Amino acid sequence: MSKTPQTLIALLWFGAASLFAGEAPNVILVMCDDLGWGDVGFNGGKTIKTPQLDEMAGNSLKFNRFYAAAPVCSPTRGSVVTGRHPFRYGIYFANTGHMKKQEFTLYEALKTKGYRTGHFGKWHMGTLTTKVGDANRGKPGNTKDYSAPWHHGVETTFVTESKTPTYDPMIKPKAKGKGSWWPALTEGGKSQPYGTWYWTGENQKVDPATLKGDDSKLIMDRTLPFIEKAATDKKPFFAVVWFHTPHLPVVADAEHRNLYPGTSGYEANYYGCITAMDEQMGRLRKKLRELGVAENTLLAFCSDNGPEGKEGAAPGSAAHFKGRKRSLYEGGIRVPGLLEWPAKIKQARSTDIAVGTVDYFPTVMEVVGFDLPDPDRPMDGISLLPLIEGTMTERPSPLGFQSSKQIALSDNRYKIYSNNKGKTYELYDLIEDPSETRDMAKQKPGILQQMIKTVEAWRASCKTSDEGKDY
Repeated sequence: MSKTPQTLIALLWFGAASLFAGEAPNVILVMCDDLGWGDVGFNGGKTIKTPQLDEMAGNSLKFNRFYAAAPVCSPTRGSVVTGRHPFRYGIYFANTGHMKKQEFTLYEALKTKGYRTGHFGKWHMGTLTTKVGDANRGKPGNTKDYSAPWHHGVETTFVTESKTPTYDPMIKPKAKGKGSWWPALTEGGKSQPYGTWYWTGENQKVDPATLKGDDSKLIMDRTLPFIEKAATDKKPFFAVVWFHTPHLPVVADAEHRNLYPGTSGYEANYYGCITAMDEQMGRLRKKLRELGVAENTLLAFCSDNGPEGKEGAAPGSAAHFKGRKRSLYEGGIRVPGLLEWPAKIKQARSTDIAVGTVDYFPTVMEVVGFDLPDPDRPMDGISLLPLIEGTMTERPSPLGFQSSKQIALSDNRYKIYSNNKGKTYELYDLIEDPSETRDMAKQKPGILQQMIKTVEAWRASCKTSDEGKDY
C-alpha cells in the first residue's frame, strides 16, 4: 500500500494488457454544471431546446439511472477522474479539499500510453494559483489547496477554478431582480470583473479581453484545436470538457433568449444558455466526423448534480424526482447520462441499470486495456464495458453516497437514505417508486438492515481511505 504515483504509472506502462483490438479509442468526457434530469429533450423535457443532445441520444446508450457521485460539483468531479468516492480523497463538498497528489487519475494513466491529455472549462478540484486573487479560494500565498491540472498529467488546459458567468465569463453580470441575470454587463458605464481567471498553465492567465461571448463556445473553441492536432498527428486523445452551464450566474445573449418567447429574467437566460451549450455539443460531434475519428471515439455526457434552487422558484427541472442540488434524494444525484461510441454502440438503446460518474475510470481502464494501477486500492466504480457490449444484466455492487449529514446506498432495486448521519434510514423501491414517495422501512425490515450493514461497511472503508491508508 506504499506505492507512489510514479510507481503506479510504471505498473501501467509495463504491466498493461494489449490495447483494445487495434487502434486506441479516443475518450471525451463532457459534463454540465447543475443541469437537471428534465432539462434535456432526450429525457422527456419539453421546455428547453436541446436538438443536438437529442440527436446524440439517438445514437447512444442512454442511462435511465445515471448518478453523480455527489449532489454538488467538486466531489463529483473528482470521482470522474479517480473512480473513487470523494470521501476517500477529501473533497467532501463544494470548495472543500483538493485532488491529492497520491490519487491516480485518468490523465496520468492515459498519458503513459501516448494519449494527448486536455482539460477544458471548469476544474474545481483545487486552486489554480498562489500568486493572485482568483475565484473562490485562489489567493497570494494560499498553497493549501493548490492542485492544478498540470499537477495531474494534463498537458493542455483552458480552465477556471470554479464557476463563471455563462456569457462574457470574465465580467460581472448585472442582476435585475432576485435570481435574474441579464447580459447588460455594465455598471455606471464601466464593466466590473467577475473575479475569476481562465488559465492555460502555471502562472499563465488568459487575457480577459479575448474572452467575449458565450462561455460554452469559448470552451469548445479551445477543445476542437486540441482534438484536431491529436487527430492530425494520429495520436489518441483524452479530453475532459466541463461546461459551466447552467450554473449561476446564468446569462444568454438575445439570440438564445429570444428562442423562449414569453419568458424573461432567470428563465430566459437559463433556457438560452443551455441551448447555446447544446449547439456546442453539435459542433463537437460534427468535428469528430469531419476528422474521421468519430467511429472510435467514446463520447460521454452527464451533469455533476441536480438543478439549483427551490422547486417552483428556479427554472431547472428534476422532472418527477424528489429533491434537487445538495440532496441525496434522486433529484439531487440522478442526472442526464449518454454514451456514444459508434464502434461499439451500433444502434441507440437505453438501460435501467444504475451507473455513475465513479464508473468512468474503471470503464476507460478496461476499454484501453489497462489493469487497474493498484489492486489493493479501493475502487467504487465498475467497468461498464460489459454493459456497452450488452452482457451486463445488473450492477454487481451498490452505489454509496455521503454528503454532509446525508447517507444513501442504491442497489439494483432498493435505496436507503438518511439525513441524520445514519441514526435512522428510509427505504425506497426505485423500480416501483422512483419518485421516492413511499418509505418502505417498516414493511421490509430485512432489506433495510442488510443495506444498512452494507453502507456502514462502505463508510468505514471510505474513512480508512480518507486517513491516507490507501497510499
